[in-house]
Order: sequence, then C-alpha cells, then structure tokens
Amino acid sequence: MRFLIAMMKHETNTFSPLRTDLKRFRDWGLHEGDAVTRAYKATNHPIAAYLDLAEQLGAEIVAPIAAEAMPSGPVDRQAYEYLVGRILDVLRRKHIDAAFLDLHGAMVAEHEPDAEGALLERMRALAPDLPIAVTFDMHGNMSERIARHATAIIGYKSYPHVDMYTAGLQIGRVLLRALTGEVAPAVAFGNVPLLAQTLRMGTADEPMRSLQELCRREEQGGILAASLFGGFPMADIPDAGISAIVVADGDVGAARDSCQRLLAASWERRDEFVYRHQPLSEALARARALTAGPTILLDHADNVGSGGTADSMAVIAELLRQNFEDVAVAAVWDPAAVAAMAEAGVGAEVRLDLGGKTDMPAIGVKGHPLRVTGRVRRLSDGQWTVRGPMYTGTHVTTGPTALLETDGLKIVVTSLHHEPWDLGIFTSIGIDPGQCRYLLLKSRIHYRAGFAALAKATITLDGVGVTTSDNSVLAYRHVRRPIYPLDPMTSAPPLP
Repeated sequence: MRFLIAMMKHETNTFSPLRTDLKRFRDWGLHEGDAVTRAYKATNHPIAAYLDLAEQLGAEIVAPIAAEAMPSGPVDRQAYEYLVGRILDVLRRKHIDAAFLDLHGAMVAEHEPDAEGALLERMRALAPDLPIAVTFDMHGNMSERIARHATAIIGYKSYPHVDMYTAGLQIGRVLLRALTGEVAPAVAFGNVPLLAQTLRMGTADEPMRSLQELCRREEQGGILAASLFGGFPMADIPDAGISAIVVADGDVGAARDSCQRLLAASWERRDEFVYRHQPLSEALARARALTAGPTILLDHADNVGSGGTADSMAVIAELLRQNFEDVAVAAVWDPAAVAAMAEAGVGAEVRLDLGGKTDMPAIGVKGHPLRVTGRVRRLSDGQWTVRGPMYTGTHVTTGPTALLETDGLKIVVTSLHHEPWDLGIFTSIGIDPGQCRYLLLKSRIHYRAGFAALAKATITLDGVGVTTSDNSVLAYRHVRRPIYPLDPMTSAPPLP
C-alpha cells in the first residue's frame, strides 16, 4: 500500500494587508519529503495521526509537503501553485492507494476563492477513483465542491483546537475501513446564511459547546463523522458562513438528515453567534476593579491568528494612558524595533516608534506608531517548542525577539507573526505569566489552550484591526446575501 500524506493550511483574511507568499509559509512551517515526518511526528496535528496509521499498516508513505502559514491576506498565485503542484506531481508520477490531507478550509488564493475545493477537484481529475480523507479546521468555509471531491471529511470539534490529532485519527480510520470494503462513505453537505463571529465560537461557551456535543451524538449507528463548521467570517467569499458535513456508511439519506439537524440547530441559535461590543474605557474600568491576577485582556481586533497585523497600538496606548501596571504583552510585531533594541543591547534605554508600521486600507486605517521610551530587558532568537495542549510538540519561531519594559508594561516584540496560545511566548523570553497582574494577548479564543487555567478573569477589549468583530467596519462585497447578521433575517432559510 502506498499513501499520499500532505498538509496545506492557511486561514485567509481577505481584509488583511499582510502578503501571503511562499516566504510566509517558510517562516512558519514548510517541510518537504523526509522533513515532513521529522517535523510532525509525535505532534498534536492531523498529519501526525495519518503518519501513525500508515506506519501501523506498514504502508509506504509519500509525503511531498507539509505547509502552514500564519493567517494573513490572500495566498498569492505562485505560492498556491507551488504547494498544490507538489501534491499533484505525486499523483502524476506514482500509483497511490489513498490520500490523507490535513487542510484548513478557509484558504483563499488571489485567483481562487475556494482554494481547498480547487485542490481536491484537480486531484480528482488526475485520480478519479482515489480514496481521499480530509481534516478541516472548525473555521473552514466549506463548499459543495469540497464535499463532492473528497471521500471522507471531518472537522475539529474544539476551539481552541486541541483535538486535531484525534480528528485525523477518526477520519483516517474511516478511510482505511473503506479501503477494505468494510464501509462505504456517503457525504452530505449543507450551509445556512449565518456569518458567525469567531469570538462567539469557543467550545467552552454557548452556543458552540452544545452544537459540537450534538455532532458527537450524531456519530452513532451508521454515521461515521458529523462536523459543524463555524466558518471564518473574515473571508469575503460566497461560501463564508456556517456549514455542516456528515459522512454516513452507504446511506446518503441518513447523512443528509443528520446534516439538516445540525444546520437547523445552528440557525435557531443565530443570535448567540453575534458579539456584543463595549466601549474600551468601560472594559478597562472593569479590568482595573479586579484585584486577583492574572487577568487576561484580549486585543481581539488585532489577532494575528485571524490575519491581524499585530502592530495596532490602540489598546496598548490606552493602557499606558490609564497608567496600568504589571502588564505583560504578547506580542507586537515590529522587526525594525527588534533590530534597534538588539543594536542597543540588553539594559540599554531606548526611544522607539513602536508598532503601527502597517496600513489597513480595507478598514480605512493608517498605521500609527506609538512613541515609547523604555529599557531593553532581554533578547532572544525566538526559538521554542509548544508544550501546551494545542500544536503540542511543534517547534515555532517568532524570529529575533526582544522584551521591552516601559511604564508598567513588559512588551514582547517579535520579528515574525505569532498568536499567543502557549505560555512559551512569555517563558521563552524570561517572563513568568503566572506572576503578572494582567496579560494583554493579541488573540481571540486560542489563548485558552495555554492560558485558561492561569486566568482569574478575561476581558475582551474592542481595539482597532482587521480582525474586528464589528461588522459595520468591514465592506463585504462577495459574501452571499442576504446573510445574518449583515442583513435582518427573521425566518429560517430552506435547508438543502
């Protein structure tokens, strides 16, 4: 048996000004050939589960590429065609018995809004009968084309995504059973016009906690996998929004009925997927009233894990204006500031124009640096390994990194974008986050993977950035209409 195993992941924010080229994939993780196994074996990734299953069977593994980039703007044509080409080339050159893909589901290329659907369609054109299993992120924007060209599909059921390996194992086993004729996967897909806010999709919270539990209850009898996708609302494409995919054993009617139950339950709770805003000054007043720490402060509108620039300084400026003390910040992206601090050296006092280097034309915002005076406390190469429950075992880098202390704030400044979901973002540069009164994180929900057990309270701060949860800031042009909550919709749409 010969298995094709590959990973291609990117969550594309079409409003983000950050370029997504091949370098951006290489900065976060682009491995080819034998390096794929070395990078992802024994990690909490779907591709690790695929590798384990193949090894248990003694199958030959062909792993042409494993690529992931931090969320950003549309993937440029050259990068997309390179990644896809590495996968398609295997099908042109070798006989493959089955393919196991670790994809995201919200990738948008500059020439292809349904990037994963296009990949699967091109694979199917080369190998019409190839069994294909795919894992998708819970924030994938699923399409009919994806469902039509894959044999077995599953999405993560947790956010933060701590079940990635488990999802890969489940759907990988389904495909292996299909190879022996034990099951005959039948796939049903559907969606509803509901553009849910990412900040309202945490699976420790309602409504997603109950909806993902419903998925688990559906997975009995002949239902092999039931997945509800919250979608990624920062992708201005026709397929954005909540969808469901169900895989049944030989019974497409049962798959369709299960899919409709998931969609109906989601639509019924549509209002719970809308984030309610609070003025920044009021939110910070609540934070100041809390005496126990650490208190998590979320600069969610500038979340690099959803395509934010990570150099919006609005929330940090307000913390300084209000004289907050004992705040650790992760992280501000500013390679020039890191270089200046490295040149000055540890212990030196520096005066910097920090952050604000990136314009955000999609929301009409010009970059606005923050003039600060502070001291360089530490310098680091930014290399560390994730020890928490999400991306466990993955080696990451923030590039050359510096710790700047200024007026009660300790700010981690990085050369590469990184969302702070693991304590390593602080501990790798000498900060014990458990000893801080406040932790300001440019994150939405993933921070919970590493920080939830530490936090005494969490306060969302409505700052400025392209990952805003305020729909009125974003000019949607391509998403299907009408769609809730962009449009007033009181009646349920006909289910597919």
